Amino acid sequence: MESILGFIATHKEMFYLLILMIFVGVELIGHVPSVLHTPLMSGANAIHGVVIIGSIIVMGQATHLLALILGFLAVILGTLNVVGGFVVTDRMLEMFKKKK
Repeated sequence: MESILGFIATHKEMFYLLILMIFVGVELIGHVPSVLHTPLMSGANAIHGVVIIGSIIVMGQATHLLALILGFLAVILGTLNVVGGFVVTDRMLEMFKKKK
């Protein structure tokens, strides 16, 4: 427990920045009009593609079991997000096609 508290104490600024980024991200996404949803989903898919590649690299160089587990979890969650984003984008684009 002391090692965790020591890590937090030495990296206070990073935790403050993380909390600030979470609040700013929630506010930004909450105020996005629905017209911009599809382009934002495409951008999120691209970002999560980079997350998947990075987590595969982490898993390949993992020396500890925790790093391997976190890398595997990142691959799974990133893949779910990318696939879900493509499904939502495809469904939204279907709404704009002409009926046969």
